[in-house]
Amino acid sequence: MRYLPYALLGLAAYTFVAPLTKLATRDLPSTTVAFVTNGMLAVAALGIVLFTGSDLGRALTHPDAKYMLVAGVLLSVGIIAYYRALALGPVSVVVPVFGLFLVTSAAAGVVLLDEPLTTRKVLGVALAIVAIYLVAGE
Repeated sequence: MRYLPYALLGLAAYTFVAPLTKLATRDLPSTTVAFVTNGMLAVAALGIVLFTGSDLGRALTHPDAKYMLVAGVLLSVGIIAYYRALALGPVSVVVPVFGLFLVTSAAAGVVLLDEPLTTRKVLGVALAIVAIYLVAGE
């Protein structure tokens, strides 16, 4: 479970992204805010790649690079749409609706990656959908 500290750090940091993005987009275009915040992410990730000596050239020419590139396109669409939704709507509704990606990603893992589907996972996803419905209702 070496991943858990990273997951918790990500949770702690990402908790404040939506409220701060909502504040920023009160008077700034959502696309500008998306560019600046995600540009900061790109610079930070590049710094880590360079610091750790990761072989960027190998990653870009690897047979699995196609998945990385499609994920990048989908991430771009998703984040730009998310920032626009935050600019237009209440954080308390936009975030839970956007958060349904957790459910759809889990389903994609089962369908596309042949991950096991257990009763516990089905119950967890069902409860997540109910929770998001209850939180997102106005």
